[in-house]
Amino acid sequence: MAMPRPTVAQLAYGSCTVIFSTFAMLLLSGASSGVGVAIVAVSALALGLLVAMTVPLPGPRRPVAVVRPAVVDRPAAPEPVQPVRATLAPPAREPVRERAAS
Repeated sequence: MAMPRPTVAQLAYGSCTVIFSTFAMLLLSGASSGVGVAIVAVSALALGLLVAMTVPLPGPRRPVAVVRPAVVDRPAAPEPVQPVRATLAPPAREPVRERAAS
């Protein structure tokens, strides 16, 4: 069984992690001896390997599910509206008021 090759994302994330974590640990620890720098370098490599291995691997492509339109219950067609004929009563007759001429 052949070992799977790392993806571009794994290489990029792992490399960036090694570079930035080495830089940060050297600045924060102030290591100046050979042993201190070696410890920082080994720990940065281990961290980069951990990050590279946790990047999700591309899996086999799954077929896309066919989405069927939902069945919608529609109300029955409304009954036709019959025209309404309004009959209004004639207006009430008011007595005519005459003004007195002045």
